[in-house]
Amino acid sequence: MTRASISLTPPNDAWIQSLIESEEYSSRSEVVNDLIRKARKEQDEILAIRTALIEGEDSGTSSRTPDEIINSVIEKRRKNGTL
Repeated sequence: MTRASISLTPPNDAWIQSLIESEEYSSRSEVVNDLIRKARKEQDEILAIRTALIEGEDSGTSSRTPDEIINSVIEKRRKNGTL
């Protein structure tokens, strides 16, 4: 595992220390790695949303009514088990 040295502002250091003292995390490394994992996941989700928006814009205007679109989404989610 790569080791790195970072500088923290006093408020951030106190916050990290409070997480360790509350036993939510066992070390500074665990806190930092969890924050990085969450930031990476959020970045991936934002990229997926951007990609979907671009695909939607590129696909043009739908000829379906709003109700048809809603029903299509509901049916699709029922079929794949997410509803």
